[in-house]
Amino acid sequence: MDLRDYEEIKFQLAEVLRGSGIADSRQPQAVQNRVRELFSRLAEDRFNLVVVGRFSRGKSSLMNAVLGSDRLPTGIRPLTSVITTVTYGSKECAVIHFGGLNIPTQIPLSKLPEYVTEEGNSRNHRRVVIAEVQLPVEILRRGFHFIDTPGLGSPIIENTRTTERFLPEADAFVLVTSFEGPLSEDEVRFLHGARASGKAVFIVVNKADIATPTERDDALRYLREQLAGMLDGQGLGVFPLSARDGLAAKQRHDPQGLTGSGLPAFENELLRFLIDEKSRHFLLSICQRISGLLAEAPQLAQPVQSRQRLAVIAQRIGGSAAVGRMSEISGSATPAQAGPCEICNQVLNRCFDFLRHFQYDITINPERQRQLAERGGLCSFHTWIYEQLASPQGTCVGYATVLDRWAATLSTIASPQPPPAVAANRISILDSVVCLACDARTAAESAAVTAVAGRLRQNPEEALASLSEICLPHFRLLVAALGDSPAAARLLTRQAAILQRMAEDMRRFALKHDGLRRYLASEEETQAAERALLMLAGHRTLNTPAARS
Repeated sequence: MDLRDYEEIKFQLAEVLRGSGIADSRQPQAVQNRVRELFSRLAEDRFNLVVVGRFSRGKSSLMNAVLGSDRLPTGIRPLTSVITTVTYGSKECAVIHFGGLNIPTQIPLSKLPEYVTEEGNSRNHRRVVIAEVQLPVEILRRGFHFIDTPGLGSPIIENTRTTERFLPEADAFVLVTSFEGPLSEDEVRFLHGARASGKAVFIVVNKADIATPTERDDALRYLREQLAGMLDGQGLGVFPLSARDGLAAKQRHDPQGLTGSGLPAFENELLRFLIDEKSRHFLLSICQRISGLLAEAPQLAQPVQSRQRLAVIAQRIGGSAAVGRMSEISGSATPAQAGPCEICNQVLNRCFDFLRHFQYDITINPERQRQLAERGGLCSFHTWIYEQLASPQGTCVGYATVLDRWAATLSTIASPQPPPAVAANRISILDSVVCLACDARTAAESAAVTAVAGRLRQNPEEALASLSEICLPHFRLLVAALGDSPAAARLLTRQAAILQRMAEDMRRFALKHDGLRRYLASEEETQAAERALLMLAGHRTLNTPAARS
């Protein structure tokens, strides 16, 4: 089981709750309350990693390395009383939470030091409680939540209070020290407290790049002696690494350099712990609680099917031993930044320009009025788009000729002896509107698809990186334009990833809605319903057919 499997199992458990009938309003209120609590537990669940260490040990550098991003500011000394968290956000920013009744404020990440350092916020006169850094990074989207407690090295009572606030919420502690010196007194004190809490503790010895092999061996030997004497022989995971080298290797896609940095050993053990020990226990406990509800709740819609499905899920949880690697989900979550279909946008703009000029032309140009009349007017859809732009006076001037044409046509059809061609095709004559706006839309659509296909053929790497979310109606046209080419294959792979990601966002939003935790939803999750329909059908004012020959 990896992080994707873990999240998928949570979605499946939510589906069991919905489909079994135990969430039905006809159930007793006590049952409904327990169901709501389970939804809330699933919605709130995430991996809380409390990161501690003295200033200059490299905490921010380590978090940057794990995230595969260099967006967390390094080299600043935060205020002891301010907690910094790192969580997922659709856009890079920081949200400052204040004490009292002050409303949280969103700021650019570059302004974070103004709120969390002594220089920018002397003695915390702004009353900042938590600075929440939001980054569009995939492992954060998958549930990682870093909590940075910058207390070590400042007055001890303040350190203790800062750390103790997050003891109940922590899934694991990460103590960041370095090869620059042995464990300090406050680091030793923290280890005693963390171990007493019963939480897992990982010790990272950072800055391996500044020490020689001999110096590293000596420092690690001394550290293990310190730990053995301090903890009565109870072993702790010690991970020597270079966060700086690990991040650089990730950014240049260098697997050998990444392994040499020591970062993967820490990441993989951390992931193993979170999946094998924390997550499996959490999921099995949810299964047990759902099973109890299924046994107690009356009038279930599908009791047997629900129990069978729950048993399959429980077997999957208990039988999975494989754990994915952190490096497989590191880096920016780029599909989230793609934006709405650019082909739709181009066609919309051109259609608007056409109708804007058209509604004016038919009020002053007799030839344009004659052309409109010969075509039978606009189609029903574009007629009402036109109506939103035109004035009643303009419509009367421009469309009178259209009604004259239809009156003449109907008179011809109704005559006692209509021409043979008319008599044989009365219905088709009545359907003979050839919409000028539809022609303009088709031409604009063809031009936009051709332009995007040309970019993809010329430079697939760059074009795919900047491409929007292409709606499926236009995606069909784009794939057809690319033909049997490598660019088409890569486009198909990208589209599948975007659709899968969107489905996950929809399930996350639904789960948070069911658990009354909508405030936890990201921007992508909140917009997932509308974005999904736009992807499936294209923009609503284009009336794009479902398929084209």
